[in-house]
Amino acid sequence: MLPPTSHINLCGQADQRLLLVEQLQGQLEHRVAQKPTLLALDDLHWADPITLLALRSMTRDLASYPLVWMLTRTTGSADCPRLNRLYDLLEHDGAIRITLGALDQQAVTDVITDILGATPEPDVLALAGIVDGNPFLLVDLLEKFKSEGVFHITEGHARMAASPPRTHAIMQERLEGLSARTRYLLQCAGILGRSFSVKDLAEMLGEPTNTLLPMLDEAMSAGIIEPAGGELAFRHDLLWQAVVKTIPDSVRRAMHHDAGKMLLKRGGSAVPAAAHLIHSAGRGDTPALLGLDRAAREVLRSSPQTVVDLALRALELSDSADPDWFGRAATAVDALTVIGRLPEAADLARSALGRAPPRHAPRLRCALAHILLLSGRPADAISETENLLTQKDIPDDLRGIAEWTMFWALTCLNDFRKGRRQAEAVLADRERHADAAVVGALLLLAQFAMVDGRIADSFTHLCEALRITDRGAVEAIQRPYTRLILSLYYRAMREFDAADIAIQAAEEEINDLGLTVLAAQPALFRSVLHLGTGRLDDAAAEAQAGSMTAEELGTHGFIRVGLSILAVIALRQGDIDAAVRHIERFQSIQAAPEMLYGSVWEKWVMAAVAEAQGDPGRAVDILDAIYTDEEKRRWALLTTPLTAAWMTRLALAAANRPYARAILDTAEYLARNNPDFPVFAVTFAHARGLFHQDPGALAAAADQPEPWARALVAEDLGVLLATTSGTDATAKAVDSLDEALDGYERIGALWDVARVRARLRALGVRRRHWGQSQRPAFGWESLTDTERAVASLIIRGMTNRQIAQRMFLSPHTVSTHLRRMFGKLNIASRTELARIVAEMCPELIKDG
Repeated sequence: MLPPTSHINLCGQADQRLLLVEQLQGQLEHRVAQKPTLLALDDLHWADPITLLALRSMTRDLASYPLVWMLTRTTGSADCPRLNRLYDLLEHDGAIRITLGALDQQAVTDVITDILGATPEPDVLALAGIVDGNPFLLVDLLEKFKSEGVFHITEGHARMAASPPRTHAIMQERLEGLSARTRYLLQCAGILGRSFSVKDLAEMLGEPTNTLLPMLDEAMSAGIIEPAGGELAFRHDLLWQAVVKTIPDSVRRAMHHDAGKMLLKRGGSAVPAAAHLIHSAGRGDTPALLGLDRAAREVLRSSPQTVVDLALRALELSDSADPDWFGRAATAVDALTVIGRLPEAADLARSALGRAPPRHAPRLRCALAHILLLSGRPADAISETENLLTQKDIPDDLRGIAEWTMFWALTCLNDFRKGRRQAEAVLADRERHADAAVVGALLLLAQFAMVDGRIADSFTHLCEALRITDRGAVEAIQRPYTRLILSLYYRAMREFDAADIAIQAAEEEINDLGLTVLAAQPALFRSVLHLGTGRLDDAAAEAQAGSMTAEELGTHGFIRVGLSILAVIALRQGDIDAAVRHIERFQSIQAAPEMLYGSVWEKWVMAAVAEAQGDPGRAVDILDAIYTDEEKRRWALLTTPLTAAWMTRLALAAANRPYARAILDTAEYLARNNPDFPVFAVTFAHARGLFHQDPGALAAAADQPEPWARALVAEDLGVLLATTSGTDATAKAVDSLDEALDGYERIGALWDVARVRARLRALGVRRRHWGQSQRPAFGWESLTDTERAVASLIIRGMTNRQIAQRMFLSPHTVSTHLRRMFGKLNIASRTELARIVAEMCPELIKDG
């Protein structure tokens, strides 16, 4: 059990669902790795969004294990778009969807024959119509009528001796056959729920437990209730509903109210009482409202969705003059934010602000600013925080949160001129500002220093911010951001191991602190990292996982980021149509690009597609703002894959030499001012070699840390050598292009592979290298090096999580590789994979 939270803290939510899902998946994987398992989950129509997201993730991540999922739901009661989407996705992945309808004629005949031991005549078969083909009711009805002698059986055939009543009447008849005291006991039990404890029932009836035994025995003998673990339960929902329907609505509400008061008076958790109060409390019922408030606080960690239901219901029942109304509104806003229902959270916050007195307005406005920031609307978030910060006498903690939100929103917008002055003012007078504001100021100044080309200063600011956050002196929601930014900067400097460590630490914080609304970010940051190291399949798996999570949570800015990354990957892999589809989709999402250099990535991939379509002029037009603005040029050249060399080449292809010169000058500035970061010298050499057609400069740029950039240098050198004169120039050009071809093939950059092959053909050379572009589609030889590495660890008995730790991947990336391998090898289990490995590569088993 998780300890109940003592209060609900703005931007400090303690939603433990991510941690619970992480622990559950780990335990489940450990179990299924040992033996085959059937996992059945019923009534998924009651599941909250995080449960559905967890199912989506676990069904894919554990697909290689001997695990069978059986997921059931009831349809027709309400529209469940998230659940419908889950079922559609599972079916697309190969799950079998079984829709259970009413029993058909043959099934009805078989059931009746089995129970009566005789072939049914038409009048007996008509019983199925009475119970609408429901198997439970049919069996129940047959057994009841059989005991009462309703059937006449002769010569192996059964017919009706009397006309049966309708379903409702059958249920009523069954209840009416009980004693009055037993009927009353069942009504009280029905109020308590489908299952109930004898202790609660006795207290509600006001009788000792032992006096209930005759009535309970009668109800069980009649087949209405049955033991269920440590409690009793109605045998079927239909029986429970039939009992509850015998109670008039007004009486039912009163009984729920009494049950809620009884459970509250007992002490302990208020959650059981809340299930009754939410249906029975009346407007202005103070004890009931306080009970709902208490229950909401208790379940914030484990079920924010429940908090939303409780808080919204409490709001409906609160008088407008109730001083607790605004606290309930803030609670509902916070819970809606946690579960990702951001538009509803924003609407409620605005509605509450419209009537909030001065003492309640700051918290609501601060919450609204935070919601807007998470929704991908940083400009609107700034407007809200500026409005709040102009007010006097707001609490210090809220002022600190507001200042942090403002700084982060300015960072997202790259509005460093405005933010720099405010950030420096905060750092100059730290004693008057909360740690949250100081951290926000440091993050903005770190990004400004990066844009200004002062890389060492940027890292200094980030390290100071990290020291403050590690002291726990800031709100939980603010803590992961410093490590996430560090990961991006390490990646920009091509320090890939340090970037991976920072992402892992941020992910642990997000899970441990219950920051569900940030759940998509680690996968997206990891995707950027994999793209830099040339692991395109891994990058795609992470981008898809992050986009799926962001879509479920409603964090639309992160969806845009994921789609832009997928567009880059599609372009690299030669699928221009897919890249265009990703671009069209992220352009349709109404949110500002957030983090991960969002706007730069989007512009780059649009320009790259234009270039791939043979229109370098349009590509330059897309990037015009970057070519013409010095600050934006520096920022762009710090990110990958928008390298100085690529932009230089593009401008030259469009016959725009001034734009190419501007890029070269910026690359030189970064290299000259950051001698401790050699990546800039290499980047400058590459751009200089292109601009001045200098083979020596291109050769000096060959030490690129990124596989794709390294292949690009080799290609550029080969192209240049092919145009020069000399007896061995063509041979050197071919060697360089061969090197580029090999580099592109290794990372699966098929678009680039095709281009280099065309260049080689123009030189009269046709290569038959065994690379990814020639790898067969199926069979052992179709596996990539990464897939073979995963297979070698599978045969050693490692779980997906253990493989992920060994290979510095995430578990869902490992599962993506396994699904791909299973398809290529036409297998469905890890055992079959181990057999194939033993046949094809027995040395792997010896090594293991």
